Amino acid sequence: MPAAYERYLVPVVFRPFAEDLAARAAALHPRRILELAAGTGVLTADLLTTAPSAEVTATDLNEAMAALGATRAPGAMWRQADAQRLPFPNGGFDLVVCQFGVMFFPDRVQAFSEVRRVLAPGGRFLFSTWGPLGTHAFEAALQAGLERAFPVDPPRFFRTVPHGCADPAVVAADLEAAGFAVEDGQELTLQGRAESIADLATGYLMGTPVRAAVEERADAPAVRATVVEEMAARLGPEPVTAPMTAYVF
Repeated sequence: MPAAYERYLVPVVFRPFAEDLAARAAALHPRRILELAAGTGVLTADLLTTAPSAEVTATDLNEAMAALGATRAPGAMWRQADAQRLPFPNGGFDLVVCQFGVMFFPDRVQAFSEVRRVLAPGGRFLFSTWGPLGTHAFEAALQAGLERAFPVDPPRFFRTVPHGCADPAVVAADLEAAGFAVEDGQELTLQGRAESIADLATGYLMGTPVRAAVEERADAPAVRATVVEEMAARLGPEPVTAPMTAYVF
């Protein structure tokens, strides 16, 4: 799963936002950065470039993701870690960053409280979440394909997890419950460019938790073909450029 995620999804979906978030992080002049849910290291690598004097510690709950990330961004210190129980002392970092990871935390207030604990006085927490599913053209098309391929009980992962934290007021309330003051929240829409819709579909079907639902089906190749067909119908001729909306806190 990490290899498919890195090959097919990172260049199209995650790199544009990583470049933006790394620039925002560098503007804060951090010395010790902790990254949560670092995945395969797309943001990590940019942090190492834009903030070269900072010490970067990258973590992910998934050991396979962290192992691949360590090969992509070897300048960081990599560690498997649960954001709800961070294995770091109080006040050890002046910046914590997280790109599209907080939606995966079962208890966001607990995770945010841990972030606050490991931040030094005056430290910052900088992170992004996806907007509503309909504002992400690639994933809206993907979900339509899944609903066509699974007419009875389609996978709801994208609706409930990546796009399940799409209300800025709810995110702000969780932050305040953890003791943070929300300094800024911005809506950000960037363009993703996919040379191949089939490759993008492969990334989603093989590089995310939807993979399990697809592989359980005896007609998995037919599922993929249906998803690709539906995405192509909705996104248009290749190469495809489409908007993706996120919130940055």
